[in-house]
Amino acid sequence: MSKHEVPRLKPETRAEPQMMEACQSGGCGGGAPAPRRAPPPVFSDVLVNGVTIDPEEIAQEIQHHPAADADAAWREAARALAVRELLLQRARALGLEATPERDEAGRQQVDEDALVSELLELEVVPDEPDSDECRRYYDANTGRFRTPDLFEASHILIEPDGDSPEAWSAAGVELRRISAEIGDDAAAFAAAAREFSACPSAQQDGSLGQVRRGELVPEVQAAIEALEPGSASRRPVRSRHGWHALRLARVIEGHILPFEAVEDKIADMLAARSWTMQAARYVSGLAGAAEVEGINIDIAELPA
Repeated sequence: MSKHEVPRLKPETRAEPQMMEACQSGGCGGGAPAPRRAPPPVFSDVLVNGVTIDPEEIAQEIQHHPAADADAAWREAARALAVRELLLQRARALGLEATPERDEAGRQQVDEDALVSELLELEVVPDEPDSDECRRYYDANTGRFRTPDLFEASHILIEPDGDSPEAWSAAGVELRRISAEIGDDAAAFAAAAREFSACPSAQQDGSLGQVRRGELVPEVQAAIEALEPGSASRRPVRSRHGWHALRLARVIEGHILPFEAVEDKIADMLAARSWTMQAARYVSGLAGAAEVEGINIDIAELPA
């Protein structure tokens, strides 16, 4: 969380592994009408120093707080808006004026968002890590600063002429014949890729470039890593795209980056972590001095 954002819980996301986009080529049917949703539960009023948080605003905020049930989603949404109201009240008490900025997408902040940003900029001061602290973090987490292994590989893709077992079998037989003829020879593999491969990479002699783990479909990645540098696969490897013949040119082993190369990034990360913790404590302090009804704002429940 940057120092220009209001503290808010956000759902965790996980990136999908990239597939072989160069090799890639639903609808909604009818049915019974969707069951009617039960009306949302009725919750207590939420007040911050006598100011009521509009229930409709809480209902709209819920979309940003996925949860296991309606009660939990409502609590998270109400807490986020209560925190926002606390910050706005504090900013107005200090006589701050909004100076809207534009985000990375070029959108201009609304006045209240800008006012909160002004407040946090003024009153939340993170601890700046020194070089010794950065060094301690580096020594304790050297694995995080290792460059990935790179696999320089090529492939030949033979697509089946249809989805039948017979079509898949015929494509596999054809690729076995090609593999037997070219062996491990790099030039022969490149020529066969240009002539037979159904992948656009055929225009580059079948080259997949230097790929990292997770960039190819799992079965192809595993087969490449099982090869010795300079060798080609003898047995076709099947994926959802078709049958692959694979050749591994070389492996570029990853290495630990020196401390000097990552010190600035470590310092930025530690400063951001410090800011988040200080912001949580700051909000908790405001809540402790305020009259908050209908929702609990606890430092233990704020983002870490």
